[in-house]
Amino acid sequence: MEITIGPLSAIPPGEGRAFEVGSERIAVFVTREGRVFATQASCPHRGGPLVDGLLGGCTLICPLHAQKFNLETGEALSGGEGLKTYPVRLSATNQILVRIEGGVG
Repeated sequence: MEITIGPLSAIPPGEGRAFEVGSERIAVFVTREGRVFATQASCPHRGGPLVDGLLGGCTLICPLHAQKFNLETGEALSGGEGLKTYPVRLSATNQILVRIEGGVG
């Protein structure tokens, strides 16, 4: 199921925002280059709010313990548990659309 999160303009370049989608909390990031990524909102290691992390290119740094994640793949770059990622795209009107497996709970 594809869910409309909101307008791209709601997220400044180089930042992320968290959204409730059904029973899931999703973080959506917009890079300074205009690429859009969606992941789980909390760090899998300590539960830190990933939207408060540092975003550089396609790399996100957790604000609690500096774990680095690749936003394209969800991979933890220093080893350990990675992030759940979600397919994301922009509509013709620049709305952020995220695909949630199994629909919204």
